[in-house]
Amino acid sequence: MPDRLDHVGLNVADLDAAATWYSSAFGYVTELVARVDAVGLDIVMLVHPTHGDRLELLHRAGSNPGLRATNPAEAVLTEGFGHVAFDVAGLDATFDRLLSLGARSVVPPQPSPEPGVRMAFVADPEGNLVELLDRSGGTP
Repeated sequence: MPDRLDHVGLNVADLDAAATWYSSAFGYVTELVARVDAVGLDIVMLVHPTHGDRLELLHRAGSNPGLRATNPAEAVLTEGFGHVAFDVAGLDATFDRLLSLGARSVVPPQPSPEPGVRMAFVADPEGNLVELLDRSGGTP
C-alpha cells in the first residue's frame, strides 16, 4: 500500500461540540475516544464510514486560541495549517446546510481557481476555516 495521509488533527476548545458538529456536517462517526493522562489531552478520532478519512479532534485544558483567520487570504499570511478541505456533492446545498448547523459564511459558492471545480469556505463554530470543493463539474 502506498503512503497516504492518515488523518488531520484539529485542536478545539469544546471537544464534544466539535465532534457533534463535524459528525453532523460531514457524516463522521466516532472511532476512538482516548485520554493521554501524562499531558491531560483528550482525543476524539472521527472516521468517515464510507471514505475512511479521519479527523482527530484534540483538547487540552488551558489551551488558548491560535490563529483564527477570517478568510483564506488572511490564513496564508501565517505559516502552518490554514484550513481543512472536504470534497462535497452539491456545493450550494452543503454550504447552506453547514450555515444552518452554525457555520459562518466566509466565501460563498463560486468557481475555484482549479478549472471545472466550484468552491466555498465556511468557518466552523469555533472559527476554523473549512473549504468545500465540488468536483462534479456541474453548475449551481
